[in-house]
Amino acid sequence: MLRSLEGSDASVQGTNDDAQISKMSCAKTGYFKDEFIQYFVRRASRRSPLINRGYYSRHAALRQLLERFLGAAATSGEQPQVLVLGAGFDTTWFQLCRDKGRAPYRCLEVDFREVTKRKAAIIAKESALNSLLVQSLPLAETVAPKAPESTCGVAPSSGSSSSNVGSAFTMGAMASGAATAVATPTTAIASPAGMGGAAAASGVAVDVTSGTVYSPQYCLQAVDLRNLDALAAAVREAGWDVRLPTYILSECVLVYMEPSDSAAVVHWAAQTFPNAVMAIYEQIRPDDAFGRQMVSNLEMRGCPLKGLPATPTLAAHCARLTGGGWSWAEARDMDHLYRTFLDANDKARVERLEIFDELEEWHMIQEHYCIALGRNDAADWLSKVGFDRESGYPP
Repeated sequence: MLRSLEGSDASVQGTNDDAQISKMSCAKTGYFKDEFIQYFVRRASRRSPLINRGYYSRHAALRQLLERFLGAAATSGEQPQVLVLGAGFDTTWFQLCRDKGRAPYRCLEVDFREVTKRKAAIIAKESALNSLLVQSLPLAETVAPKAPESTCGVAPSSGSSSSNVGSAFTMGAMASGAATAVATPTTAIASPAGMGGAAAASGVAVDVTSGTVYSPQYCLQAVDLRNLDALAAAVREAGWDVRLPTYILSECVLVYMEPSDSAAVVHWAAQTFPNAVMAIYEQIRPDDAFGRQMVSNLEMRGCPLKGLPATPTLAAHCARLTGGGWSWAEARDMDHLYRTFLDANDKARVERLEIFDELEEWHMIQEHYCIALGRNDAADWLSKVGFDRESGYPP
């Protein structure tokens, strides 16, 4: 059961909506491709070139790390898994599924129930999204999420703009002999046994009321990260094998938690997954003039960076990871990564998109964000997943 929302929890959830507007601004201006962000933005707004380039830098660095992980997993011959903590309205799985013509990995996204309910409703409504869940089914090479004795497919009413989703969801459930049900995007009809473990072995189930989506390759669950039992249960219900290569993403999430809570998440992940990479993107350097202003601005918005005092530097990020049980760690600020890690040709393309004359502020902002990586590699699958361009897998 999720805790009652504190005021800061609700404010932090609001940063998800702001992020989606910025991502859509980037996509529409040509910084990166995202066909699906449009479904999660109510009112588009063009951001400044400074914000656009900042979001591009974040997107490009994290995507390149993910692609390196997927390359390493492919070499291992094992099914990759990606756990997204505080996922918000992230669309990466859907975009890569479209780009690659198949499910790129088994994905589990978790966030507050208030967020996952909205995301589940949008997935149920939009055929561009839910059709990918169905298309991914025949390509699953691993066991589907464990099903309770009975489950239900959930589809929007005939008044929805996605008229074909009903048959798609029902077909998935019927194929496994499951009971079916039809619901509006805002009211899910659960089976007598409830959602329980997941959808049927070859089906898709969406429960908008509980904010859950289950399919063999993509799952969405409501989890408060301060409740590690709930997080562990989400992994089990998704049908994951914790021994497989796993990528764990925390993108501006842990920094909003109390240090004891975020350290517990880091420790849980290290102890749970023996073959994994954990990527953490968040703020650093709160003690200089720019950092103090950054902290103050977020506090005024009701989003205090509770975890920042515990991880103010790159060294502190590495110490949290290794102290939490990760066997290896490294961290770089975004200014360094933009210069040395991102693809030079793509940077040249992006730098021609808009007039940009805010270089001093750009470098200051980039110096106050970082990516920290932790790695466990018991099976020796993931040694090349890092920031070293010479040894890393190309994206």
